[in-house]
Amino acid sequence: MPLMPCSRTPALAALTFLYRRRPRLTPRAAPSPSRCSSPRTNTPLPQPQFAGHVTSLPSPGSRFSFAEMSTDTSSRVSASSAAMSQRMVWVDLEMTGLDIEKDQIIEMACIITDSDLNVVAEGPNLIIKQPEELLDGMSDWCKEHHGQSGLTAAVRSSKISLEQAEYEFLSFVRQHTPPGQCPLAGNSVHADKRFLDKYMPQFMFHLHYRIIDVSTIKELCRRWFPEEYKEAPLKRASHRALEDIQESIKELHFYRARVFKSCAEKKRKITENSDGDKTSS
Repeated sequence: MPLMPCSRTPALAALTFLYRRRPRLTPRAAPSPSRCSSPRTNTPLPQPQFAGHVTSLPSPGSRFSFAEMSTDTSSRVSASSAAMSQRMVWVDLEMTGLDIEKDQIIEMACIITDSDLNVVAEGPNLIIKQPEELLDGMSDWCKEHHGQSGLTAAVRSSKISLEQAEYEFLSFVRQHTPPGQCPLAGNSVHADKRFLDKYMPQFMFHLHYRIIDVSTIKELCRRWFPEEYKEAPLKRASHRALEDIQESIKELHFYRARVFKSCAEKKRKITENSDGDKTSS
């Protein structure tokens, strides 16, 4: 029986023809070791490294929990934040005098340490421009020592304003300390704090209200541990901000190693002796 003519017959024939002529896809073989090596040296290429704490992806079939990864990351961030809150902001100022009503800051330096007195970051060390009449009105002591150290001449040639200095130091401490948690530290730093409260209030607002004054520890050691006090490192008295900070950190290192450590050892020996007496009885 002859086929009846149909309007779709040519279209079906064309589709059938294209289907039969389709390319045959075959699975590719696994790449050879030579394809995973450097074209020049024929050595294996390094595995990719990822930012953060994850250095490799989980293998197929292994169990991987994003919740566990999130918890691990959170604990690391929490530990890092706790460590940062224990840092100390060491500051030293050189002024035209100690009268808060008329004297001004002429030099400032800043160093940040961790709780073990290791230096985390060394900040700006700036000399601040002050008018000539203020320098001429300094006391004889300031004229002598600031003149010998070269600070007076440096103040005259400086172009840094007090506002610019505060901005520089505030930017620095914001990078390395959380707001309102790290105390101001230094030798007789209560005097520096008075000038900072008046002339750099935004900088002080970032710090904790407490201070770590090495001079207090010095005076207590002089009274309670006179033998250890005699061995404390002597200060050069350069009357320059950065050198004074470095000497203060070194001095507190000494008190921690010789005085605070000896107190802890005495306490441990007392505890051990009391435990031994209990055992013998």
